[in-house]
Amino acid sequence: MGKIRGFMEYDRKVEETEAVENRVKDYKEFTKELSPEELGVQGARCMDCGIPFCHSGCPLGNLIPDFNHAVYKNDWKKALSILHGTNNFPEFTGRLCPAPCESACVLGITDPPVAIELIEKYIVERGFKEGWVTPQPPTSRTGKTAAVVGSGPAGLAAAQQLNRAGHEVTVFERDKKIGGLLRYGIPDFKMEKHVIDRRVNIMKEEGIKFETGVHVGENYEVEKLKEFDAVVLCGGATKRRNLPIDGAEGEGVMQAMDFLKNNNEVVDGLKEQTEKFSAEGKNVIVIGGGDTGSDCVGTSNRHGAKSVINFEIMPMPAEHRDRENPWPYWPFTLKTTSSHEEGVERNWSINTKEFIRDKEGNLEALKTVNIEWVKGKNGRPQLQEVEGSEKEWPCELVLLALGFTGPEKTLSEQLGLELDSRTNIKGDEGYQTNIPNIFTAGDMRRGQSLIVWAISEGREAAYHVDKYLMGKSLLPRKGEGDLPAA
Repeated sequence: MGKIRGFMEYDRKVEETEAVENRVKDYKEFTKELSPEELGVQGARCMDCGIPFCHSGCPLGNLIPDFNHAVYKNDWKKALSILHGTNNFPEFTGRLCPAPCESACVLGITDPPVAIELIEKYIVERGFKEGWVTPQPPTSRTGKTAAVVGSGPAGLAAAQQLNRAGHEVTVFERDKKIGGLLRYGIPDFKMEKHVIDRRVNIMKEEGIKFETGVHVGENYEVEKLKEFDAVVLCGGATKRRNLPIDGAEGEGVMQAMDFLKNNNEVVDGLKEQTEKFSAEGKNVIVIGGGDTGSDCVGTSNRHGAKSVINFEIMPMPAEHRDRENPWPYWPFTLKTTSSHEEGVERNWSINTKEFIRDKEGNLEALKTVNIEWVKGKNGRPQLQEVEGSEKEWPCELVLLALGFTGPEKTLSEQLGLELDSRTNIKGDEGYQTNIPNIFTAGDMRRGQSLIVWAISEGREAAYHVDKYLMGKSLLPRKGEGDLPAA
């Protein structure tokens, strides 16, 4: 705790953003930098709460009061060491995490919570600026080898931890560049991709090998994985949920992740934009009200869409917590993102019934019906259509942001891996599958989740892999600190 009455004297402050009319002209990040003095004041808002519930809110167990105090004291290098002790990639989480730590902040019971995510981002960015973030290769090698399949946050975290323990690590990625959904699912206006490249270059200097364009089970035989002493599967939950209604097949109806990936590749200069993937001049409807849907809204506006409408099947959330959703649990309240602020018509409790096409098969509209959620005989909410509420909406492009149903089955089928009841690859408490030297982590093991959970899973899996390889792990567990910080 830096200042005893800091939480009473200072208000929460976050980054200002560029004006909407300016930021939608490109795909760059659009936040305005705060000064070290302003950030020190935000660190001073962290109170001596006795039990820091922010620790329990953070899946990584970040030592949040400690790095807040260091920032308040202007000891940024110490703050970086504390932060890197539990989080391999704070430059990712500081931009993309929904900050469950802030939802659990004790100050948040009565006042706006401490700006934890903001402070986290500026700590690591200061570290890169000052040259404090440097490669930390292991001092010796164990002679053991590990393959990591998938280079999203879980795969990258597992790879870095295993490499730090001295194992020879190779990361396989099926796409052209490293990063998984960090690169091909997150728009550049939320995180520019040089942020990924910067960290990957450090990991390469630490001795990690990266192989791109390698789709294990497709152009790389799974039998080759036997060449490694251990394997960690971190391929994510990439099987997309469809909308099985009339007219869903064909041009004009597209999975959100196909739309976002294509756009990221265009921004990266890997391909030219095509009419199929362009929202320019079109009436766009995004079905799905989560973060992926929000990303589609922001991207469509940057394309120059004629209009952007968002549908969500669930009721409109309340603006504040209710008794059934108390602190310190995650608040199921209305979330308005920067993309929503850029222009969108949002609709709740609405269900799509049919996609309407012209004689040539071109999408021209979709039909919806309003719904109510009523308690069924089993006590669970059930969908009930509102009679007479059908409506047609003109549209030329529909983006399905409906989430994911689990990992693709290529690896589980070819390797003979057991699945859990949710069709994820089954990993026990030690992240180990039914094949002893094969482990799994991230969305592939737990289902679609947060980036902070992915990093946590990758770290924990690495601990158990190291223990499997060596008999006794030298890697830390959650909240126990780390080897020398990168």
